[in-house]
Parts: sequence; C-alpha cells; structure tokens
Amino acid sequence: MLRAIADVVRQTGGAVATVVTLPFRAVARLFGGASSSARGSRA
Repeated sequence: MLRAIADVVRQTGGAVATVVTLPFRAVARLFGGASSSARGSRA
C-alpha cells in the first residue's frame, strides 16, 4: 500500500517537474538562439 502511494507521488512529482521546467527550457533556448545569432557565428 505505501509503495503504491510512493509510486504515485513520485510519478506526479516527475510530471510536475517536467511541466515546470519546460517553459524555462523553451525561454533559455529562445534567448540562447537570439544571443548566438546576434553575436555572430563564433561557436
């Protein structure tokens, strides 16, 4: 019983973490692409 509850909590936490980090990763990619293109092809 406790193991099942722990699994549900773990899965929910993972889903919440994914939903929370997705926008930040999208913004980071957006700003990263903008800064790299503005800086020129230095990479």
